[in-house]
Amino acid sequence: MELNNNTRLLTLLRILFEETDENNELSITEMSSKLQEFFGVDREFDSRTLKSDMNVLEEIGYEIIKNRGKFGKVYYSFQDRLFETYQLRLLNDAILSARFINGEEKKKLIKKLGKLTSRHIAATLPDPLIFSQMTANDYDQVKINIDHVHRAISEQRVVCFKYGKYNMNKTFEYHRNGDEYEVKPYALIWQNDFYYLIGWFRKTEEMRHYRLDRIRNIRIAEETFEKGDFDVQEYVNQSFHMFSGENMKVEIKFHQSLLNVVLDRFGLEVSVKQVDEEYFLLSTEGKMSTGLVTWVLQWGHKARVVSPRTLKQEVEKEIEKMRRLYEE
Repeated sequence: MELNNNTRLLTLLRILFEETDENNELSITEMSSKLQEFFGVDREFDSRTLKSDMNVLEEIGYEIIKNRGKFGKVYYSFQDRLFETYQLRLLNDAILSARFINGEEKKKLIKKLGKLTSRHIAATLPDPLIFSQMTANDYDQVKINIDHVHRAISEQRVVCFKYGKYNMNKTFEYHRNGDEYEVKPYALIWQNDFYYLIGWFRKTEEMRHYRLDRIRNIRIAEETFEKGDFDVQEYVNQSFHMFSGENMKVEIKFHQSLLNVVLDRFGLEVSVKQVDEEYFLLSTEGKMSTGLVTWVLQWGHKARVVSPRTLKQEVEKEIEKMRRLYEE
């Protein structure tokens, strides 16, 4: 690398970014040695020049921290990071827990995250090999779908695609005889370990959601549309495990030991009313679906549907099917 004032200053900034943080500092002598690794050991770097460089970096907006050590020796560090360590950890763990991202891609993403901080902090981030997740065979397809859906939402353009799922032979089968879906995209969300497109399905004229890993042959149409009033958060809250169904008022009696489970699922604003010393009543909006029935059943004898009658009957039918299954 050619040595001049510009390359020296940029390399010095790189050294500070990669080598220093809240717990790691460098003296002028140590920075001089680091610069020699880039420009050659035969190069000499005057301490006055390097101190002047530090002042220049401060003048153009970089927060360079100075600390005095033993015998008055000055140490420098760069700590003004775009991301705090806990924020990097949140991003790191989100990548590790995403089932639709394959192992190789997780390695690449976490390596890139490490570039946003010092090498010392980057070394503390969990290795994806330790927290291996399920490999998604359709990850390449999901990447394409994310790009297309994101663009279509931002440009408010209709998306067209085919949709389906795997059969017992692990062969992908298209729904609706392979007919193309035309959807006005409203939102792209990550829910229950999967990405979903939420949009207006033109054929049935209703809001629906589609798993991105089940979308094939996606394309963005030239047609644009105007978004109507639609509360994405409310839609997600009512769609248990992202199952579609008819909206209805739901009342469920829960054992008090499940209070925090209910609050975690519906939020602190949800209506809960004490029934007696052991039970409380949840009142909320939900969608009549398999997902809602399954969610109620998972709490066993600690949850009982009060209304509507249709939901209560569906839960009873499922209990009867389970009873028969275990009698065989």
